[in-house]
Amino acid sequence: MKTIGLTSTVLFSFCWLLTACSDNEGDTTPPRIDLIAPVEGAVLTIGDPHGVLFEADFSNDVMLGSYKIEIHANFDGHDHSRSGEPDAETVDFYFQRSYDLSGLRHKENEHHHDIVIPENATPGNYHLMVWCTDQAGNESSVARNIRLSLEEGEDHEHQED
Repeated sequence: MKTIGLTSTVLFSFCWLLTACSDNEGDTTPPRIDLIAPVEGAVLTIGDPHGVLFEADFSNDVMLGSYKIEIHANFDGHDHSRSGEPDAETVDFYFQRSYDLSGLRHKENEHHHDIVIPENATPGNYHLMVWCTDQAGNESSVARNIRLSLEEGEDHEHQED
């Protein structure tokens, strides 16, 4: 009787493990990113103490894992190097941060102001990139062209809550 109970437990555990592993292995669909803000071509204000509004919806058919935001200079329009010498009083702005979405299939209205552009940031063209990875390792990304300016951005009203 003990042998039947032990065999049943081992068999059940093996089947459960096989099913759990095959779910992740069968997940080949990358997560979906709906980046709401900043919009394409947004002009972001250097030195704004309130930070940049980031807003997005994330979803996946199985389980989300995490997302990452990166902002980097795009002064030459393609390979991220600047022609000429940078202004000694400014620095090319760079931002990168990851956020956990583990255990969620959907995260609607992910909203924060974590991106603060310092007053000494170099004005100009930048790329804003968002990557999302699900628990199976599938990844998707969204890219936006943005501009950093010393003057209040044309879409500043979108940055307010």
